[in-house]
Amino acid sequence: MTTSIANVEREELLKIAEQYRHQGYEVLIQPSVENLPDFLKNYNYRPDLVVRRGNEAAIIEVKSRSSLNSSSMQYLPHLAQIVEENPGWEFKLVMRNLEEFTYSSQAEKSLQAPEIQSQLQIARKLATEHPASALLYSWSLTEATLRLVAEHEGLTLERVDPPYLVKHLATEGVISRSDYQLLMSILSLRNAIAHGFKTTELKQESVHNLIEMTEELLESLNSSHQYQSH
Repeated sequence: MTTSIANVEREELLKIAEQYRHQGYEVLIQPSVENLPDFLKNYNYRPDLVVRRGNEAAIIEVKSRSSLNSSSMQYLPHLAQIVEENPGWEFKLVMRNLEEFTYSSQAEKSLQAPEIQSQLQIARKLATEHPASALLYSWSLTEATLRLVAEHEGLTLERVDPPYLVKHLATEGVISRSDYQLLMSILSLRNAIAHGFKTTELKQESVHNLIEMTEELLESLNSSHQYQSH
């Protein structure tokens, strides 16, 4: 892992730690063995974060694609099982796409609003029996919608990777804070699923919330276009 990626991962780790502090959690960043829960003290392992609030506690790992090697792919599922066997504890893997996104040579132009709207209905039906597949599908449609929104607002996008896109739209006030929080939360789920990890946090509700938010963004675009045509 390069120094630049390591530094960015560290920044992400500090941001996540601060988010948990704001929610009232006690936060330990890369704690020493003495501060680990008893069930982890015999392992040669230091988690990125340990957070506690009342009866809630979690072990959190923050990873990027660059830091997910064959070794971590083996120990993380085992670690998750160990953690979740202990009442009151859960394991969370936070995936961050920290690399700059580049288009495949096979990519064509982005989906447009009518296509997105039609495909969202397919994603909604898919969510009933296959929420993981529906979330991946819905996220791709949300990304396309966010690019349309950025274009409509006349925003210049230096990159189109999801974290940058979502943060840029929130910073410019184009999407609300609640939409930003929803998108970042679901992005973590999307990344975990895309890289072959199980997640207990995935529910049909998450997919429906993403679809509804995307439909609202499309509706606002449509209303704006109709207003401008008069």
